[in-house]
Amino acid sequence: MPASAPRPVPASAPRPAPASGPKPDSAVVRDALGVGVAVGLSGFAFGVTSAGAGLSVLQTCALSLLVFTGASQFALVGALAAGGNPLTAAAGAFFLGVRNAFYGLRLSQLLRLPGPVRPLAAQWVIDETTAVALAQPTRRGARIGFTVTGLSLYVLWNLTTLAGALGAEALGDTAAWGLDAAGPAVFLALLAPMLRTATERVVAGLAVVLGLGFLPVLPAGVPVLVAALAAPAVLWLEGRRFAARGTGTVRRKGADR
Repeated sequence: MPASAPRPVPASAPRPAPASGPKPDSAVVRDALGVGVAVGLSGFAFGVTSAGAGLSVLQTCALSLLVFTGASQFALVGALAAGGNPLTAAAGAFFLGVRNAFYGLRLSQLLRLPGPVRPLAAQWVIDETTAVALAQPTRRGARIGFTVTGLSLYVLWNLTTLAGALGAEALGDTAAWGLDAAGPAVFLALLAPMLRTATERVVAGLAVVLGLGFLPVLPAGVPVLVAALAAPAVLWLEGRRFAARGTGTVRRKGADR
């Protein structure tokens, strides 16, 4: 046998172990708690913003307990604070929350939870629980990540919402302290890391332009709905661009024959 030829490996020889195995449960819990605590603390900003918009402590806490999706909550109280119609404000919050339904479709296949548990788990289907669950390599890890993130975030979000509402009520006029800007600031801080691709950044930029552009001429809350048109508009343009690129490729191949 030539010296350069590889030697055959016996069938009984041990195979190399994979580079990485399943993620330990303790690591999943640690990561999930990190997300739950970090995001849960921003419930304080929602409590302050909601109280500044004129909602009572009971109404503010009910929103966090029953709605439990930060972006929709901030959109609702923000529109109310600007003097928007309650129905328009609720519509904007609803459209922001629709994304959770698509998360649920993916998570139902991944988690495979028992039927009686699913209605309760649906309350925790939000951005953070979905991100942690999808990041796990196994179904067990996904279930642990989803449960720990959801539980820690739900409890802490509601506690800090109560603290923020009570604090704002004690302070009086939140605008005088500059606390009315806490909600939008936290919302932007949560949104910015999610804009990873050029398409996502274009959608966000166009949404800002539409929202600010129509702010002086439309009733409060309606510019949010107009800004939502940024996503289908950009996706339509992307589709046209890819279609044109494909047509150009076919034409070049035909010319080369």
